[in-house]
Amino acid sequence: MNGTPPRVTAVDVARLAGVSQSAVSRVFTPGASASPRTVEKVRAAAKALGYRPNVLARSLITGRTRIIGLVVAYLENQFYPVALELLSHALQDRGYHILVFMANSTRRVPEVVEELLDYQVDGIITASVAMSSELTARCEAAGIPVVLFNRGQEDPRLSEVTSDNVAGGRLATGHLIAAGHRRIAHLMGWQGSSTGRDRAVGFRQAMDAAGLVPVSMIDGQYQRETALAAAREMFARPDRPEAVFAASDHMAFALLDVLRHELGLSVPGDVSVIGFDDVPLASWPVYDLTTIRQPVQDMVAMTVDLLLRQIEGAGPPRKLRVTGPLVSRSTVRHKDQN
Repeated sequence: MNGTPPRVTAVDVARLAGVSQSAVSRVFTPGASASPRTVEKVRAAAKALGYRPNVLARSLITGRTRIIGLVVAYLENQFYPVALELLSHALQDRGYHILVFMANSTRRVPEVVEELLDYQVDGIITASVAMSSELTARCEAAGIPVVLFNRGQEDPRLSEVTSDNVAGGRLATGHLIAAGHRRIAHLMGWQGSSTGRDRAVGFRQAMDAAGLVPVSMIDGQYQRETALAAAREMFARPDRPEAVFAASDHMAFALLDVLRHELGLSVPGDVSVIGFDDVPLASWPVYDLTTIRQPVQDMVAMTVDLLLRQIEGAGPPRKLRVTGPLVSRSTVRHKDQN
């Protein structure tokens, strides 16, 4: 009776390719050096023999799993699926594998991070997820760097990459003011997050500089249902706003749906709306939303570079801000349209 055929090893590949076993190892180790000719011979021999390198065995030798944990709170907002796809591709291009975990109401952040530590990941990226001091200390003790993506914290042990949210809030609000609007409201992002607070700070700074008082400021919590309720509340007022800065495109879409389909108002004829993020849906003709663009590709490149440098012990934690431009579309009425 035939048994299981013996596993093809690096020694077999080296013998067929006419190179040393160490040369085979270099060819299949991301970042290692091997001549083009050696790579060609080794890969041809590996293909002929059906050889696959033993990643688990290599991790035992190097002490690295080459696995990065990605933790995200929710994917309803279009910004995060786009960001996670870009993060995954960027990390894979650098020879790392990805574990994606959701941290939501049923799986709290501490549980997810503890599980990632059990997987012995080389690093962790959290997208709009806060880290407690205790969790940060656990990761630091384990030698696992953490980079916060699109979320800031005061903890100096944590790296972070965000948009310049204060500047973005000022830019969005200033655009509405320059368009001639004076009764302006802010549909705020969740005030428990740095992004929501900072965009609200930028809104207030621009309003104060213009000598204006906000019509209303309501926390939409970055959630569609909450934003729908907030929009109804704003426009039930006798002094309803003539312009609204929504702290995310996701909430701006909810606002637009209420204005157009529930209240029968024209955008931008009756109300101007500006968002924040510039997700793909913002450019669709059904919304054509004026918004502040988060430069997600730059943010991803900086996040990956920062994390991998820390994995390699090449630098301390850093807090980086990226400035995003205003993207003008059709949801803001300008002076010459009045």
